[in-house]
Amino acid sequence: MMGSGVAIKMAQPCTGGGAAVAAAAAPEFSLASCAAALEAVLGGRDGRVWFKESSGRNLRSRDWIAPRGALSKLYPQGQVPGDLIERLLSEYGHRLYIRSCIQTGAGLVIHLDHPALFQQVLSNLPLYTRPLKSVLPKRKCVILNCAPLQGSRGPESMTINHLRTILLADHLAEVLRQQGYVVRAVPNLQQNAGVCKFLRSFGVNWTSSLETVSDDRKVSDFKKILSESVYTECGQMDTLSNQTCLTLPKGVGYKVNLRLFLKEKELEGYDTNLNVALVCFESQVDAADQCTAIHVVGCEEEFQQQKIDVLWRILSSETDRVTQRHLVCGSVRTKGEHSHLSAVQYFQFRKSQMLEASVMKYGNIVQGDSWAEIINNMTSAVIKFELLATSHRNPLNLDLAQGVNISTKGTRSGAFVMYNCARLATLFDHFNNSVEKGLYPRFPEISQLNFPVLREEGEWLLLYNYIIPFREVFVQITHSMSSTKDIHLNVNSETLCKFLVNLSMDFSSYYNRVHILGEPLEHLFNQMFTRLQLMKGLREVFHTALGTFHILPPSQL
Repeated sequence: MMGSGVAIKMAQPCTGGGAAVAAAAAPEFSLASCAAALEAVLGGRDGRVWFKESSGRNLRSRDWIAPRGALSKLYPQGQVPGDLIERLLSEYGHRLYIRSCIQTGAGLVIHLDHPALFQQVLSNLPLYTRPLKSVLPKRKCVILNCAPLQGSRGPESMTINHLRTILLADHLAEVLRQQGYVVRAVPNLQQNAGVCKFLRSFGVNWTSSLETVSDDRKVSDFKKILSESVYTECGQMDTLSNQTCLTLPKGVGYKVNLRLFLKEKELEGYDTNLNVALVCFESQVDAADQCTAIHVVGCEEEFQQQKIDVLWRILSSETDRVTQRHLVCGSVRTKGEHSHLSAVQYFQFRKSQMLEASVMKYGNIVQGDSWAEIINNMTSAVIKFELLATSHRNPLNLDLAQGVNISTKGTRSGAFVMYNCARLATLFDHFNNSVEKGLYPRFPEISQLNFPVLREEGEWLLLYNYIIPFREVFVQITHSMSSTKDIHLNVNSETLCKFLVNLSMDFSSYYNRVHILGEPLEHLFNQMFTRLQLMKGLREVFHTALGTFHILPPSQL
């Protein structure tokens, strides 16, 4: 038995001088694999035992903890046998960068080797700051159908509900592309110049790569399937009375019993009120095969989209059946005197607030084309965080009376995120200008950096809570894509929004406290360079994450 406060430690590799340990030889670190390995050694069958620490206060004393309460269910008095701790260190100590494992009054705590992890991560930033493409057995295709864009709706009739759904669809499209999917967006908006121009204000370029062809033979095949289907009643002519046996609305050729189809196929997740669908065909058919179709739709249009889903299932044979999922957005409820704004008016209203906030903060320099572009981009970011930082499954209450504050923290503060991106851009501009003036030497090779100088607690917090777990946060956005049990799909865009806001708050706290660009003295250069390398990692995380929303990171503010 190991008594409280007794520690077992790993022999530490030398990380001083930067070059003593080759970064290429060090294993890649993952919080998910770390948690899995720890649970494999000490975990129980009834739930988690290990928990990653994240608060600055707790990270001062530990990086992982198995609380005594959880351990008490597995071991007498919550005391872990020493041989199990030794096994954990011998089998996983090097791969998990464990420096020590200590039994304390709070439980079993693990300290990681911070200098080694700083070196591993900051020497291999692309491994941690760029999305990991899914390992797909073959190139997988997704047809992304954005329901609010169907039809001939102009920008003036677009609601804030529609805008929320469109922005979510655009975000999902980019996330899937970065994960290795081939995304085909529908409908094609090339003929709707007004909507295209408005959406470009948000960086949305919804152009379809799905061919729309005139195919009378395909339409004929669909008609034949419905005519012969047991789920269909046709509007036909009675040869004696020269009248139709089944009266259908003008232009409608078929009445399809969706409820019977759902019952016989035992399909779950559909609205229980689905009954019949009236069908007519046009000569244009979207060409698609071997894809997953995702219908992104507002809650008010979900019922009609499910009708189309079931009809598509009836028309598809077993060999060319398309998997269909539904991504449903809750309604947006606005309050105050501006509660009836359209999407275009909403954008203009937020844009005027952003201009006013910028003038208050920066004064009369806010003018000209460059500032107009900055204001437009900031407005887009504010609206996207405002509409997507709440789970799409839930209705959103929008208070338009609340103004925009550029440097104020908040759960939906896209402006605050952009403000901190701009601070990073300004930091590197100042460094590069100082290099050109001869004040600082050029940035050295990574192997020449001495990472043990990163001892400020905020530096470890930024690495451990943001750079290291970024890929895993990114994967969680589309976690439900792998599930086939439900027709509904969940996209956790709010997780990424919250991640960016929390990153901005912790970076802002560190930036206000620590002077990164020090005096131009030789003995201070290594610490400055290692801190700048950490800032490079944060910049890459910001840019990659914002890129999935098609938000252009600002170069100045």
